[in-house]
Order: sequence, then C-alpha cells, then structure tokens
Amino acid sequence: MLVSLKWLGEYVDIDVDAQTFGDKMTMTGTKTETVEYYGKEIENVVVAKILEIEKHPDADKLIVTKVDIGKDEPIQIVTGAKNVRVGDYIPLALDGAKLPGGVEIYKGMLRGVESNGMMCSCNELAIDEKFVEEYKKDGIYILDMEEEYTPGQDIKEVLGLNDAVIDFELTSNRPDCRCMIGIAREAAVTLGKKIKYPEIKVKEESNQTTDVSISIENPELCQRYMARRVTDVKIERSPYWMQRRLIESGVRPINNIVDITNYVMLEMGQPMHAFDMREIENNTIVVKNANTGDKFTTLDGQERELDSEMLMITNGEKNLSIAGIMGGEESGVKDDTTEIMFETASFNRENIRKTSKKLGLRSESSSRFEKGIAIETAELAMERAAQLVELLGAGKVMKDVVDVNPIKQEKQTITVSPKRINSRIGVDIPMDEFCKILEDLEFKCNLVSEDELKLEVPNFRLDIEQEADIFEEIARIYGFERIPSVQLKGNTTAGVKTDKQKYLDKVKNTAIGCGLYETLTYSFVSPKGLDKIRVPENSKLRDVVKLINPLGEDTSIMRTTMIPNMMDVLHTNVSRNIDEVAIFECGHVFTPEDMAGVEETRLCVGLCGGEAEFFTLKGIIEKIFERTGLKGHTYIADSENTSFHPGRCADIMSNGVKLGTIGEIHPLVLDNYGISKRVYIAEINLDEAYRISDQTIVFVPLPKYPAITRDIALLVKDEVEVAQIEAIIKANGEGLVEDCELFDVYKGDQIEDGYKSIAYSIVYRNPEKTLKDSDVASVHEGILKELENKIGAKLREI
Repeated sequence: MLVSLKWLGEYVDIDVDAQTFGDKMTMTGTKTETVEYYGKEIENVVVAKILEIEKHPDADKLIVTKVDIGKDEPIQIVTGAKNVRVGDYIPLALDGAKLPGGVEIYKGMLRGVESNGMMCSCNELAIDEKFVEEYKKDGIYILDMEEEYTPGQDIKEVLGLNDAVIDFELTSNRPDCRCMIGIAREAAVTLGKKIKYPEIKVKEESNQTTDVSISIENPELCQRYMARRVTDVKIERSPYWMQRRLIESGVRPINNIVDITNYVMLEMGQPMHAFDMREIENNTIVVKNANTGDKFTTLDGQERELDSEMLMITNGEKNLSIAGIMGGEESGVKDDTTEIMFETASFNRENIRKTSKKLGLRSESSSRFEKGIAIETAELAMERAAQLVELLGAGKVMKDVVDVNPIKQEKQTITVSPKRINSRIGVDIPMDEFCKILEDLEFKCNLVSEDELKLEVPNFRLDIEQEADIFEEIARIYGFERIPSVQLKGNTTAGVKTDKQKYLDKVKNTAIGCGLYETLTYSFVSPKGLDKIRVPENSKLRDVVKLINPLGEDTSIMRTTMIPNMMDVLHTNVSRNIDEVAIFECGHVFTPEDMAGVEETRLCVGLCGGEAEFFTLKGIIEKIFERTGLKGHTYIADSENTSFHPGRCADIMSNGVKLGTIGEIHPLVLDNYGISKRVYIAEINLDEAYRISDQTIVFVPLPKYPAITRDIALLVKDEVEVAQIEAIIKANGEGLVEDCELFDVYKGDQIEDGYKSIAYSIVYRNPEKTLKDSDVASVHEGILKELENKIGAKLREI
C-alpha cells in the first residue's frame, strides 16, 4: 500500500524522517518495501504568472514572455510552448535550477533573445502523465486556476512534491491496514503517539430527507447496507490537494464525487459507490442474487455474464452494480448528474472473492472486501463522504441515513494468560506495560484474576481469534530486538528412516539397477486422462477426488491410477525421437472412500522401444519382488482390462489379494497418445506388497551333497499355465525338489494344434545325504503321474 507521509501526518505526529519511520514500522510488523521522495531532485523551481506574450523577432516557433516571480521586476522567458496564455500560472525553473534526472537549467540566449529560465512540463517535473489532465500533457504544466498562488512560491509546496511516499507490504490477515487510518494506528503505537481521528460533522444543508427503500434478500451475503442522498450536485474537478493524495496512492482523479468515494476508501478502508439517482427508479434498492445468464456492462465498458451465486445491487428490476466489485456503466456519476446516492455496505468476503475470480474482474473495492472489512466501518465512511461533499461544495446532503442492518454484531472477547504469554516470549513484561501495549492497540482490558485478562477486541481487528494472536501482538510491539536470544533446549534423537521408507528405497534402487530412470509427475490431473486410457464409465477408477479450487481442468482431480501420467511421459519422450524409454515412478493415488480420502502408494513402470517386451517388464517386476522379499505371488490372465491389449495382460495376485497389473497397452490407447510403438506398463500397489513381504534374510550353509538334474518336456493344452505345472512339481517333490526352471516353450509342425511343448529342468537334492538315481526316479515318476492326472500333461521326447 502506498502511503503519503504528509497525509499520514494528519492522523499521527511523525517526528522522525521517512526512512527511520519505515524501519520502525518494519520492526513492529508493517514491512516497508520502498521509500520514494517526491521532488527530492527539484531545486529553485517556483510559481510564475505570465504577464505578457510576444512573438520572437527571429523565430516563428518561439515566443517571448514576461513573467512575475514575486520579485520587483518581471523576468523574460523564451519558450516554444503553444498552450500558455496571459494570466496562466506555471512552474518556472530559474537560473541554476535542478530537475529530476540531473538536469540543470541556466539562463542564456535563444535565437538572440535572453531567456532567464525554463517553463516546465509535467514530464520535466517527473509527474506521471496518467494522473494529468489532457490539456496539461502537451506543453507546459498549467496550474489550476481554481487555486490561489503566490508568484515565487516553491513549486514543491504548491504541487505537493515535498513529500515521501512509503510502499508498505501488507499481509492478508491485516485488512484493517489497507487504509490511512489503519496505518496511522500502527504508526501511533510504533512511535508511542496518540492517533488523531478526523472529526466528522455533517451539516445536512438540504431540507429534504433521504427517501430510499432498501431490501436485502440474502442477508448471508450482505450484512449491512446504508444509503444517503445528495442533491444540487455540481460535477467538477476535485481540489488539487485531494487529487494529489489520490495520485500518490495510485488512484487516478476523475471528478469531485468519484474522488470523494475513492478518498474515503483510501482513508477509512471502506469502498463506496455513488449512484446517479436517475437510474434508481422509485427510490428503491434491492440487494439480491443475479439470474444465471444475465448480461451486465460494468463501468469499464465490458459486458459480463452473471450467474445465480453473484450478488447484485438493483432497483428491483434493473441491475445497477456488482456488489462490492464494480458499478454499472449507466448507473455511475455523469457530467450532468445533479443528484446522487452514496452506498456503503458490508458484503460476504468469500462471495466477493468467488465472483471476482469468475468474472476475471478485480478492483480496489473487491481487493478490500475479499479480505474483510469491519461492519461498523460502513457508518463512519458514510459520514465522512457526506462531510467531504459539504467541504468541497459538491452538493447539499439530505437529512438522515437509511441503514438496513439485519445481522447485529456482538463485541468479541477473549481471555488470555499474561504469565503464559510472557513464558512463551521469554521475557517478563509487567502487567501495567502488558495492558498498555494492548490498550494502545485499542483493546479494552479487564483483569479477571492475577493471571487472567479478559480482552474486548476492537471491531476492526478481524484477525484476532485466540490467545496466540495476542502473543504476536505483545511480541511485535514490545520489540523483537528486546527479546533475549537463548540457546535451543531439548532432547535430540537420531533421524532414521522408517521400515516403510527403507522398503521404498529398496524398490527404487532395484528399479534403477534394472536400468530404469525415475520420473516425478503431479498427483492432480485431468479427468480426460481416464478417457484416453479407455476406463469404463462404471469403473471405480472414475470415483475421483475433485479439487474445490483447481488451477484449471488439467489439474482438477486427484489421480486414481498412474497409467495416464506414465503414458504422458512416454509420449513426451517418443515425440522427441527417444528410441528406447525405460522409466518408473513411485507416487500416490487417491480415492474418496467414506469422503475421508484414501491415499495409496503405487509403483508404475513403463517400457517402450528397443528390445522391450512383456517378459522384459515381468523380469524387472520379479527382480523388485525378489529384492523386497515378496514370494508366493502368481500371474492370472486378465482379458477385461480395457487399457491393456487383450491376451497380453495379467493381474498379479497373492493369497487372493490383487497386487497390481502388468501388460501391453491397448493399440487404441496408443492411438490416443499418438504413440506408434508397443508400450508395456506395470502398476503395483506398494502398500499391499509391503504388508505381505518378508524381508527377513535367512543364511543357510552351502550344500554338502551334489544335486541331480532331470529335464522333462511336457505336451499340454494351450490354456494350461506354467504356474500350474510348477505348483504340481513342487507339491510332489517330497522335499527333494530344490528348483525347477522353465527353459523352453515350443509350438510348431510337430505339435498338435491346441497344444504346446513346455520344457523344465528340475534340480533334486537331499541336504542330508547323496542322492541315488533310484531315489530320484521314484519321486520323478510321481511328479509325471500327477502332471498327467491333474492337467493331462504327457511326456514328450526332447
């Protein structure tokens, strides 16, 4: 917030320089960003009155003037300006003058005629053109004729350039500081001064009474609405002192009535609006929600579409203003306006914020309402605006104010323990000083007991809710520099990872060891991702957690599967001509079970290009399971998963629990992502895998006795799975089967249709003795018999 030190000085005595003041304010919590000194570089520039104008004898584009600078004799100035007239008051840089940017002015000769200085434009005085009337921009800066000037007067005093403007960085929890009075309160307590509130008195010069009927249809969104009428309005420019204060606060002057509303907003923190009474038919104001689809043109000339959640100020039939944000193009003050109605109100901050965001419309008014304004401020602002109307002679204020206040506010009180606060700060502030700090901040203190203080919170402090807030107030005003520094105390503990964290590290390290690169993607995604991987409409994966306030549609839900993210990363790499991609991600997915939300840890592995195939991916997953102690899992074909290629997808199961899915991505999904290569993806539930894994390492001695190996080739039907064969071999090994390894799967001319040849190498070993062929033969025959009985396997000659 930009604060003029001269303006601030009307409310509190500032007896230090601007930089020192800014530093002190920073130490009490109101951070100073910059201090800018207006007119600091300007020297020897005065007010001059033009007495005579003659043509230059030797230059058509120059004129010779005589100007009064308050001396006995006028001086001569030669200029090429076209906008000056006899009687104008202008800024004049005299001989030896200095201007912003290091410019120095000296007297001299212009085409043979002496010139004793230079008339100045707004640019030469470093006055921003956006705050200057059109007729003053091109040429010399003409001082307003409505003011009284003394030739020779320092131009910095006349134009208010002998000021310092401080830019304060305000936190969102202190909306009360977004005005001059709010900053003055902080300045007073910082400097140990008393604040001087403006004395407000309204004469009510009109004999008429404010006759406006006000109806609030939604009191939750509008807690208070006040109206006051002004007649005999004269629309003209504001006096320079008001314009200057608006300019230094970053607000462009418009006319006296609009400037009054902006002035009160900057001074009191209460946004206001002035309606042309010709637009308020039947003297009626109705505050109500808009109709969805309605169109409304705001003061900036933009047509905006409304919805039923937006609050509007209407005359019962026609929309006049978007509540708390911006008035309508037709209802504002015009050059021929003769009667106005001032509005002050209290609106729901959340509704203002949502409406402002939906419309893409943010104003000085909305930026204040959305952070919160005390409901009592509306009354003070209304009185102040009426007082300024009378002060400026802008109109006659009617008697009475119409005030509709459906929700009465009660005084907020909290009870605190000074002893507890002192112990947390680390100081011992006496009770008298403790109470004085709070009273300077306009709290009312009532000592209930020796260590119990009941406080009545000032209405403008919307940020005070609990004792912790009082703790902060005491610490910042007492002075952080007065709080002694002490060494931290406490017990130290070794920082170690949990077993789950160690498990995840092992998963990642194994994946990296298998040649994969780790990726990281966002957990909030687009709902279109589920469509692109062909998730059915009735799938549980579509039961998503939706973000209340998303950045956009692409980040509007929390993911329930990591496959869309993996496909996006693969597509990015493939589109950049990366021939072979092998990546993984350990992340989280989210489901809204019981509305509380469930977060699961997942591993997603993706392969594309090169020599990658289904069994390459399966080997990586098996290695991860092996290193993390997961055993006893099986792969069951899954032909119903529409994201994967039918017949090339399997569910990973363990004791009836699904650990994940592995397979080749469906060609239609690849088309959706513009990928022409085959893609293999596995998604594993690491939470479930961790639960059932056994990472206990058991060391056994090397075998003393030799093993016997037998190779078998079995002829089985195509639908028989190798897992079934391995289970039968191990179940009937009578403790002698140490290992069985699949080494060949064959289908060809020698194999009957509908059958395949499966070849295994079986290792037999007895840890207690050397096996004989006869020992192995009986067990081997038993295995072959069980294979034939249970799955119809027949021994085939290799």
